[in-house]
Amino acid sequence: MFGNRAQMQSMMKKARKMQEEMKKLQDEIKKKTVDVTVGGGAVSVVMNGDKQITSLKIAKDAIDPNDSDMLEDLLITAINEASRKVDDMVSNDMGKITGGLGLPGGLF
Repeated sequence: MFGNRAQMQSMMKKARKMQEEMKKLQDEIKKKTVDVTVGGGAVSVVMNGDKQITSLKIAKDAIDPNDSDMLEDLLITAINEASRKVDDMVSNDMGKITGGLGLPGGLF
């Protein structure tokens, strides 16, 4: 199937190397962060590569006790945008190792 034993060993060695590089990159990604600001600076979110919010700032003038819906919408928008940015960052960084193999998210 693989031609010969040497080819198979070479392929396994490359697979192990890619796996090691992916593990290292996953550890690095967890330390990276993305920053999102919405509503003209009303809400700012920092999220790490593990999709944990590490910082959330709300401008005082964005807090209106008579209009909590606006603040809720801004929070949802900021968190969703940060999550999308993390996904893009992970996809971009993983693509450098996988060479654009298009591996599903669970395979890295």
